[in-house]
Amino acid sequence: MISMRQLIPALLVLATPAVAQDFSEGSHAKSWNLYAEQPALFQAQVVDVLCELTGDCPENCGGGDRQLGLVRAADDVLVLPNKNSQAAFNGAVAELLPFCGAEVEVDGLLIDDPDLGAVNIYQVQLIRKVGDAEWTKADSWTKVWAEKNPEAAGKGPWYRRDPRVKAAIAKDGYFGLGLETDKDIKELLFE
Repeated sequence: MISMRQLIPALLVLATPAVAQDFSEGSHAKSWNLYAEQPALFQAQVVDVLCELTGDCPENCGGGDRQLGLVRAADDVLVLPNKNSQAAFNGAVAELLPFCGAEVEVDGLLIDDPDLGAVNIYQVQLIRKVGDAEWTKADSWTKVWAEKNPEAAGKGPWYRRDPRVKAAIAKDGYFGLGLETDKDIKELLFE
């Protein structure tokens, strides 16, 4: 089993050649005003990241349970999409899974700043198979979540109703430090 400490340096090594390249030409990505963001339009193959790194390759890129990546056609660099075009920093797997193994074009924002430790971090906003005319907006994550969690229907943000979030809070408190610590903090803040 590869630990995160082993995985991150490997990913950074894979990502290193992209520093000198500019993928902004033709991009229609909308800015998020994030430090070091650059519009980036490129062709890539959608891959299961663990499959690429370890050879452990389940069908359908893990069926949505694994991190997906983009092996960029221009330089064979593994780019790590970590969000879609929605405000929360999630959703990339839901957007890319229908394209598992396919050659695609993606348009979005690339964060690339080695001084920050952010190299080839991608925010996909649009995606299409190579050769297709129509783009698909990368904004389906909330709909996919709602379909997987029908018992969590209701008003307000999804994360306030998510069963996994509620279970984590019930177990470890809002701060993740334990229920007693939560109680102490609440007393301190709301005396």
